[in-house]
Amino acid sequence: MEGTTVQRPHAIAASACSAALLLALLTACDSAPEADTQKPTTPDHVTAQAGSATSAHVMWERATDNKAVTGYEVYRQGEKAKTVPAAKVMTDIDGLTASTTYTFTVRARDAAGNLSAPSAAAAVTTPAPTPADHEPPTRPVRLRGTADGSRAANLSWGGSTDDVGVISYDIYQEDSRIHSVPGTLTTAHLTGLRPGTVYTFTVRARDAADTSSPDSNALDLTTASVPGAPASTAPTDLRISNRVQGKEYAVDLDWKQPDTGGEIPAYQLFLNGRLTTTIVWGATPPTGRAHYRLTVSDPRGTRYSMKIRAKLPDGKWGDFSAQRTVVLGD
Repeated sequence: MEGTTVQRPHAIAASACSAALLLALLTACDSAPEADTQKPTTPDHVTAQAGSATSAHVMWERATDNKAVTGYEVYRQGEKAKTVPAAKVMTDIDGLTASTTYTFTVRARDAAGNLSAPSAAAAVTTPAPTPADHEPPTRPVRLRGTADGSRAANLSWGGSTDDVGVISYDIYQEDSRIHSVPGTLTTAHLTGLRPGTVYTFTVRARDAADTSSPDSNALDLTTASVPGAPASTAPTDLRISNRVQGKEYAVDLDWKQPDTGGEIPAYQLFLNGRLTTTIVWGATPPTGRAHYRLTVSDPRGTRYSMKIRAKLPDGKWGDFSAQRTVVLGD
């Protein structure tokens, strides 16, 4: 009986599939992303100031990471006291004891959970308890300053007085506190700003009872632009006034329009940081200075922060103007 040849194509196909699967697995292993084991840099220039007899204000400069910094951990006497998001570089620590010295350090964290080395320690001594203090400090005066290149600014102001004592000065940018210095200083160096950007700064004094003064005068500063950056499209010289109109208040805005190379068909008005209305001209858009009246029914003494931006000829929204504050009835 003659033998017959038996073909096994399925076995060959199976072997080929196994080889392909093994190659795919090896390729997948080779291309798997490497674990992020690199720590962020250590936060620099950590400072601490007493905010009151039972609180401290801690600040630091931003850290960097090969991926991204996702937050910061603040330690008091070596024990973690607070965690803050990456966008913040300051925080208040409450629940302290009067007339006590504390040390604070800061560590940066990335998405993989890597922690930087602890920063240099910053020490602060909380003041003694004060007598009942219900009077706020007087407002800081003559706030002035200059931009220091494209990412920093220097401010100075006339000092405030208080019936007990000024503990610190808080620097605000559009109603957000961005820096603090001890009450013995009347100057501040601000970092972490953006190139070619208009900023509106005010200063408030704070006493040991954590009571703040009224705002200083507002100061507009524009940081230097970087080479190749487009020209600013921010409206300038924004002026705001208000007057009684029956049972309401008429708030009048007046500003110099930016040079955009074409007509500006509309503006957005932001009130206390939120879009309130879009100003659309009913006829040909004005040239030079522009004017707008807003009618409100809020009571006398209501405080508004306002800023505007133009709709550019290409349809995009431009840069914000400096922010202005108005108090109804003032």
